[in-house]
Amino acid sequence: MKVIVIGAGISGLTSAIYARRAGCETLVLEKALGPGGLSTSWSRKGYTFEGGIHWLIGAIPSIPLHSVWLETGALQENNPVYFKDPIYTLVDGNQRIPLHRDFHGLPVKGLRDTLALLSLRFHVWCFRYFHQPITDLRGLKVREPRPFSVWEYVRMLPAVLITPFLLVQSSRFYAKRFASKQIRGLLAAVVNPRNNALSMIYTLSTFAAGDSGYPEGGSIRMAGNMADRLLSLGGEIRYRTPALGVEKSSEGWTVRTEGESVQADAVIISVDARTAIDKLFPEPLQDRWARKMRASLETTQCMFLALGIKTALAEWPRSMQVVLRRPLEAAGFKYETLVVNKYPSEEGFAPAGCCVLTCLLHGNSYGYWKKAKASGTYVQEKKAIVEQLIEVLGEVIPEIRGNVAVTDMATPLTYERYCSTFEGSYMTNWPAGKTVCHAPIRYRRGLYFTGQRTLYSGGLPPAAQSGRIVAQTLCKDFGLVF
Repeated sequence: MKVIVIGAGISGLTSAIYARRAGCETLVLEKALGPGGLSTSWSRKGYTFEGGIHWLIGAIPSIPLHSVWLETGALQENNPVYFKDPIYTLVDGNQRIPLHRDFHGLPVKGLRDTLALLSLRFHVWCFRYFHQPITDLRGLKVREPRPFSVWEYVRMLPAVLITPFLLVQSSRFYAKRFASKQIRGLLAAVVNPRNNALSMIYTLSTFAAGDSGYPEGGSIRMAGNMADRLLSLGGEIRYRTPALGVEKSSEGWTVRTEGESVQADAVIISVDARTAIDKLFPEPLQDRWARKMRASLETTQCMFLALGIKTALAEWPRSMQVVLRRPLEAAGFKYETLVVNKYPSEEGFAPAGCCVLTCLLHGNSYGYWKKAKASGTYVQEKKAIVEQLIEVLGEVIPEIRGNVAVTDMATPLTYERYCSTFEGSYMTNWPAGKTVCHAPIRYRRGLYFTGQRTLYSGGLPPAAQSGRIVAQTLCKDFGLVF
């Protein structure tokens, strides 16, 4: 049977690889020039800007998700994993305060901070065995079964019991239990403070367990590995080929592109489901879940800034939460701190003796940039923000002054243009006390959703997990052996 996958992001490649392993003729249609989707990197004048991975959950063999990264070829000998510690370092004037994986060295002062740290350690301890189970669908024919383990779920029980407590508060609110402004600043660097506290505790627990490393070569190498794995299995990828529509046909399904209409027995939609429900079908979908998604979706947007620096900045930490001396103003927001990641030349991100600095400015600025585009000020405003970044960051890191070789900036409009994401968002916000509306993995027999807006709030683990689940669902629907 023939399967078409729309989108060569991590979820699309995962589903395509597993479908091909099950014997399907597999074709991936991708609008961009290469694989990766939102998990990608790009180069400017010899500098490579990491736009996707900051850490990879499932980087160690003890985590079940690791097997998926191996089976899809995401992790190979060409991208060994680096495990940073500290996770982040707060740079506040002359002070440098690390956030280690085991939390030692935090500036705890007084009873309030002592109790708050004990509570944080306990919550992270509860999640020490928590992970995304990699199992098989009931009734599915499987070559290498993954049996259900009661003990696996029993060990996750402490995390399950405290999850309701964490879901009803934001990460920002959780951090306020610390009197120390510096500890609160470090915790704010871990996840978007708008998200619920569960996302922060779970992320910290993966670091505490020794997981969450950074694969050498980053997003582009990992996505390239997966694309190569699919091609080696006999699958096909067509780049620069956006899918314009999906329709039911007498022979199965038809996917329309700019040059032709391609027939398939099944279609896997691996683009943003929020975009797909309005733009990929003859009429916008009106199912209950689709209406709910339109009404309730809260997006996570950002502006991405990158600087190629003509010096190594060897004395500065790999990942920093930088307290600025004066705020950076961008798209109607004021930023008093910046999360800055440094990528050294030793890992191929910059010419010898140089480095790259990147930072994400969170905030829903899509509307702002749409107006700037309409008024013709888009390019000038981007340039002004980059220049302001160099100024305010140069007050903290003087070595970058006069040493900026190249700059780049992406706005939500950039994400929308290259990845077709709704309002240029890279994740779904999962706020405190609310549930997130997801698209169904199986919309109907032969038509499936995977990736963005299908599992949890987003990220690489749900992308891979949803890709595997959708391939299993397809195999079960058509009687194939997974």
